[in-house]
Amino acid sequence: MSAALDVDNVAPTSTEVAISKQPKQSPWLRFRSFIWDSDTHLKFPAERRLLWKLDTAMLSCLCLGFFCKYLDQNNLNNAYVSGLKEELGWNGNQLTYATSLYTAAYALMQIPSTLIVQKVRPSLWLGGCEVAWAAFTFAQAGAKNASTMYGLRFLIGIFESAFFPVDLYLLVSQNDNADRHRTAIFHFTAPAGVAFAGYMQAAVYKTLNGLGGMEGWRWLYDRRNQQIITLPCGLLVFFVLPDYPTTGKRWYLTDEEFELAQERMRRVKRVQSNGLFSILVLKKIFSNWHIYLLPLTYIFHGLSCAGSSYFGIYLKSTKKYSVELINILPTIISVIQAVTTLLYGFHSDYTGSRFWFTFGPMLYEAIPCGILAVWPENYKLKQFAFMTLGAQLVTAVIYSWWSEICSADPLERALVIGMSDGLQYVMSAWIPLLISKQTDAPTFRKGFPTDFAFVLITLVLLVLVKFLHERELRHKCKIDEEYVDSPDIGGEIIDTKAV
Repeated sequence: MSAALDVDNVAPTSTEVAISKQPKQSPWLRFRSFIWDSDTHLKFPAERRLLWKLDTAMLSCLCLGFFCKYLDQNNLNNAYVSGLKEELGWNGNQLTYATSLYTAAYALMQIPSTLIVQKVRPSLWLGGCEVAWAAFTFAQAGAKNASTMYGLRFLIGIFESAFFPVDLYLLVSQNDNADRHRTAIFHFTAPAGVAFAGYMQAAVYKTLNGLGGMEGWRWLYDRRNQQIITLPCGLLVFFVLPDYPTTGKRWYLTDEEFELAQERMRRVKRVQSNGLFSILVLKKIFSNWHIYLLPLTYIFHGLSCAGSSYFGIYLKSTKKYSVELINILPTIISVIQAVTTLLYGFHSDYTGSRFWFTFGPMLYEAIPCGILAVWPENYKLKQFAFMTLGAQLVTAVIYSWWSEICSADPLERALVIGMSDGLQYVMSAWIPLLISKQTDAPTFRKGFPTDFAFVLITLVLLVLVKFLHERELRHKCKIDEEYVDSPDIGGEIIDTKAV
């Protein structure tokens, strides 16, 4: 055997030796493996200590930032049903236009943000974006007309757009496939933020409406804890958020832990992009079905979720509820989303199935979407349909699945994540202008039937993704077997045991 292939004689590094040792498998470690990482009991103490530091730093920064993002993203609807409509005279389609402008700006920067962080440290980019959107959100309290609100919503969309795709990219870059549940916990904070926005608006309206001559919806922006929550979260990202394992060692990591973080990613062949976008690399990516089918599937899934945002508008139209209840009742959707997001994520990780924990919830979602498409006279049936629309939120599992499919290529993974979320928002920017105009409320006779059609399309696309991915895995397995069984590669005899 040539020296180049004599791997048995190569001295392992200190990190490899640490990883290869078999730690003691105590009952507590086995329990932690069951509820957290599937291989916690197999990890060496140094790796468990590293993961504890990374989880504490990364999940704190990302979850708090994502919570603040959704706290803001949903507050326009809360403000609309809490006095904004009457004070600014939004009796036409102004709410639809403001929402579409935010969505268009959000979509505009999705893909650029995932490419920017190939060159710029994510902690710098995300921290700056969070501080900026906090300032513009606070400025909405002084809006006197629709034009001002349109401009502010557009700027907020620009700076909020980076958080979701870059966060997902970072989570995958720092964790291997056995590091479970982190994506589900991250997504849990989105419906939590939406629910908290409803509770906060109800409390603000009840206690502050009219105080100082200012309407309750303005107090939502003025006293929305921008300085207390969002601004400190932005600063936390600057100084605490870990960047990639290959760059930007943080102050709380030792040199050995930083080396170990890189070794963990090398084990699963998950390397960081060098930031170079050559024609050959891009040609390879765009010749693969991943870059087309995965974003398309997510686009239709995202579009099918739009109906849940109209529950408050429906409740206001019935004239049966106080402003406080109109803000509180829609939070039931978010509570269901929060619970099911964790359940889908944990069970998907535990069973190893991505398909059934995306296809199953979407299959159920055809029921409430179908009810709203028909729009029956029965009030309780429509209320049930609205409240259970949250069960279809399978974003956490979808993005875990997408990351695994694109695991071998960091640039492809970044593009797929950015295109999935970005293009979904592109579609969401103009489709509501056609099917869900404010003047069509609350029945939305074009919108709800279209949402039902989007559910059916998503189901078909999920089956197609499963078929193509399994075929791809079989093909890779066949190539690996042929390589190992080959007696001669480049004229040299290969020791298959060493390989």
